[in-house]
Amino acid sequence: MEKKSSGQALSLLKKNYPSASTALQFRTPVEMLVSTILSAQCTDARVNLVTKSLFSKYQSVSDYADADIKELENGIRSTGFYHNKAKNIIAAAKMIREKFHGKVPNRMEELVTIPGVGRKTANIILWNSYGIISGIAVDTHVKRVAYRLGLTSNTDPNRIEQDLMNLYPRKDWPHITNLIISHGRAVCQAKKPLCRKCFLFRLCKKRGVDRKFWA
Repeated sequence: MEKKSSGQALSLLKKNYPSASTALQFRTPVEMLVSTILSAQCTDARVNLVTKSLFSKYQSVSDYADADIKELENGIRSTGFYHNKAKNIIAAAKMIREKFHGKVPNRMEELVTIPGVGRKTANIILWNSYGIISGIAVDTHVKRVAYRLGLTSNTDPNRIEQDLMNLYPRKDWPHITNLIISHGRAVCQAKKPLCRKCFLFRLCKKRGVDRKFWA
């Protein structure tokens, strides 16, 4: 998509989703970290249901670092992949306590060394917890919608992130993820995109979308 068209797409997304923001509920950087780890292959709504009780039981980095893994697994079971998530949460907390003096780091190069944290998670933590703009978080919604729209021709999250960063000014990077996620949930759904009702129909390349949804 050309710069002009990509700018128009962003303007329309902002107009239609003026309140777009992260749906994850958190109060501290460690809660943001735990929420993002739990959100893998799980809806934000489900994560928020789980963390409502989880955050009352575990309130500090040490609480997670010293947690009994079976108890933690039981607490997060409904988010799926709970064995691996519990393992990563405890390992992440131990590293933060031992290597980063008990504080979730605010630098990309440090965050990505933590178990369970990749660039996507790091970008989310940096912006939502520290107000630091370091990149664009690419989740499954962003990957799907950006490709369909023609904002990228790549399917690798890191390359998609670079394509989006090259298209848009840095000040917009933190908002692009939430705007595209909102559109992916409301209109550009994975299995049945509502192309005929989409306000981006004219601009969209409809890449990889079955013609029955838009022709």
